[in-house]
Amino acid sequence: MTAIKHALQRDIFTPNDERLLSIVNVCKAGKKKKNCFLCATVTTERPVHVKVVKVKKSDKGDFYKTQTVWLLRDLGVVDAKDAIKENPDFDLHFDKVYKWVASSTAEKNTFISCLWKLNQRYLRKKIDFANVSSQLLEESVPSENQSVTGGDEEAAAEYQELNSREKQDIEIMMEGCEYAISNAEGFADKLSRELQVLDGANIQSIMASEKQVNILMQLLDEALKEVDQIEGKLSSYEEMLQSVKDQMDQISESNHLIELTKRNSDKLLGEIEYLVNHMDLSKGHIKALQELDLSSSRGIEACTNAAEALSQCINITLQPGQAMLQSVSQQQKLFGELRENFARRLANHLNNVFVQQGHDQSSTLSVEMTLPNHHPFHRDLLRYAKLMEWLKNTEYGTYEGLMKNYMDYIVRLYEREIRDFFEVARNKMTGATKEGKKFATLPRKETAVKQETESLHGSSGKLTGSTSSLNKLTVQGSGSRRSQSSSLLDMGNMSASDLDVADRTKFDKIFEQVLSELEPLCLAEQDFISKFFNLSQHQSIPRTPMVETEELDGGGLSRPPNTMGQPGMPSEKDMIRQMMNYIFRCIEPELNNLIAFGDKIDSFNSLYMLVKMSHHVLTAQNVDSASFLSTTLGNVLVTVKRNFDKCIINQIKQMEEVKISKKSKVGILPFVSGFEEFAELAESIFRGAERRGDLDKAYSKLINAVFTNVEKVANESQKTPRDVVMMENFHHIFATFSRLKISCLEAEKKEAKQKYSDHLQSYVIYSLGHPLEKLNVFFEGVKGRVAQGIGYDEVSYQLAFSKQELRKVIKDYPGKEVKKGLDNLYRKVDKHLCEEENLLQVVWHTMQDEFIRQYKHFEGLIEKCYTGAGITMEFTIQDILEYFSSIAQSH
Repeated sequence: MTAIKHALQRDIFTPNDERLLSIVNVCKAGKKKKNCFLCATVTTERPVHVKVVKVKKSDKGDFYKTQTVWLLRDLGVVDAKDAIKENPDFDLHFDKVYKWVASSTAEKNTFISCLWKLNQRYLRKKIDFANVSSQLLEESVPSENQSVTGGDEEAAAEYQELNSREKQDIEIMMEGCEYAISNAEGFADKLSRELQVLDGANIQSIMASEKQVNILMQLLDEALKEVDQIEGKLSSYEEMLQSVKDQMDQISESNHLIELTKRNSDKLLGEIEYLVNHMDLSKGHIKALQELDLSSSRGIEACTNAAEALSQCINITLQPGQAMLQSVSQQQKLFGELRENFARRLANHLNNVFVQQGHDQSSTLSVEMTLPNHHPFHRDLLRYAKLMEWLKNTEYGTYEGLMKNYMDYIVRLYEREIRDFFEVARNKMTGATKEGKKFATLPRKETAVKQETESLHGSSGKLTGSTSSLNKLTVQGSGSRRSQSSSLLDMGNMSASDLDVADRTKFDKIFEQVLSELEPLCLAEQDFISKFFNLSQHQSIPRTPMVETEELDGGGLSRPPNTMGQPGMPSEKDMIRQMMNYIFRCIEPELNNLIAFGDKIDSFNSLYMLVKMSHHVLTAQNVDSASFLSTTLGNVLVTVKRNFDKCIINQIKQMEEVKISKKSKVGILPFVSGFEEFAELAESIFRGAERRGDLDKAYSKLINAVFTNVEKVANESQKTPRDVVMMENFHHIFATFSRLKISCLEAEKKEAKQKYSDHLQSYVIYSLGHPLEKLNVFFEGVKGRVAQGIGYDEVSYQLAFSKQELRKVIKDYPGKEVKKGLDNLYRKVDKHLCEEENLLQVVWHTMQDEFIRQYKHFEGLIEKCYTGAGITMEFTIQDILEYFSSIAQSH
């Protein structure tokens, strides 16, 4: 607002010799808010004129212009609306009432106060200020030298207004002189004479006071002498005080030395007490570290407390120079020996525990598919968790060695248990029992299962062989040999009982049980590792990283040299994952072997495995997407997905290689029926599954192959017409889609329906042909004449198309001959169609409709070209309906 005020003063009022005293930003009440400024101004020249000016900004917004000017004497009423509450509204009554709304109450009050002061200062009449706070009206009127600027300052200095007392004195003087008003010059002379008399009296009074001044000077001289005497006494006092001060300084210095000596003594005592209190390990703790039994709970607790006390003594913060003290060096040496000896004793004990626990775990193969519970082992070892934390913080090399030894012992145990577990799973998949194959107590390389597994996976444990070999594999189980390969061709040639749904369901349950057993095993071990080895799942540690190395004896975790403190070290979470990868290194190969085994038993098992594995991967990722379990299952899921894709590719390949018999009719193709069975199986497996998108993609590939190969077989068919092959198979496909309601195949469903309808119509037209062939030829000629421009009523005058010629043609088609031809046609259609799809009646009804359509067409042409001739066919539509009905019933 100050900047606007200066701009208005400079641009508008200074050129007009006016001074801006107050400004308020307002807009008219009740209308569209267009802001303007009300300004209170006075002229700088006499006589003074007081104005209220309305200023607004130009439309372009780059300068201000005056819009309306009112004189203050024309202002009748200032209405502030409310004297108590803050209200920005106010009215100004000039020639009419102007209602304004100020931008703020403070601006409004300042403006009204300025108007009141101007009214008091310059106007004779009094403006009515309504609803205005009394505080605003009690302020003093500004002096004139505050309301003018520039050149008017000299005039303000010459003229000064009389105050009320001066006014009263002048009035008294004027009352005492009769001619004060009538003769001003005489009155002035009188006042001048009286002033001179008063000046003389003042001078005489000053001269009469000289004697008193001399007396005063004498008194001052005497006072100065007294001051000199006092100063002399003060100087002597000061010398005495200086002597006292010197003595006190000496005393103070002595006291300071005494205090310094005391502080040094106290500080030395404090240091000694600190070292004694913090570097003194009790005999009980020393005995616990050296002798107490680490196998008992009481001994573990005592050793834990002693180890913590030892750590506190070792980790004490020493001041510079304290380490050089002989007693401190001796204590540090003692603590170092205790730490090393106890760390060695603890490591030997834990290594013995690892070995003993590994021997205690049962390794016999059980008929039940359950993995041994390691909870008791973990529970016993977790008693040493605090000691392991102490070992990690004090003797990291020993801690790292224990970690490696634990992994070396436990990995052999887990490998034995997991391999036996998977052996049981494979036996249950093939139907073998523990009594049928007693291999649990024999070396694995001597068992029949080992031989069978090696034949499936090769000596390296990897899946080998061609695609075609997957569908030719036979697995021997329960003393019999049966083929378990599955394909759309096989499914199409087998009944529902032959599909061995029970075997697939059993495989699904076994595979789910395998995953359900592995998950808690891995999670329990990971939780134990985190707690026992004090490895956080989220924080990184500033210690030497542990990397996985493959050694001659099976590998382990080792610490590379010169890596302490280097950036990029693995976090403790990564260390847990590396340990889990090493301990459970056999899980992923065993799972892959089991997946390949199940895939060779039945290639459609990949559908079950894809759904189950996807669910478990998603569950593991929700817990921790970077965990060992999540990563391992994710890798295995990739293998399952590849097997699933390979299964689909094999089905498509077998469709392309299908051959049909040249001597028998085709009927429903095997891979069409097989696709129906596959879709039913897949829908039951994938209902509510997360990997539904993979099945939809497989559907798309399979159905495209089905469509393509149906058309290919139809083109190659010699015994059955092409339209029949297409019609029957696409009708079957459409019925399958309608029953299963597979949303991703809606477009293919419509396409199958369209192909079925098109080939049905094509077959009907091809088989039915032109049953009234001579009539058809006759009327084709009639239509040709009409096309040449001859009218329908003139056709009968053409020699070749006369009424006599038409009657001859009609006589060739009596009702008996027509029925005989239709009966032969029915036998022909019956030979073409297969019984399983049951389309004979549908085709026969369609042929009836086509025959009637041709009949009506001929009747219409006879009506148009031979009107009134009385020529009609020798059989009616009712006769046609009876022919078709009787033929269908007779067969």
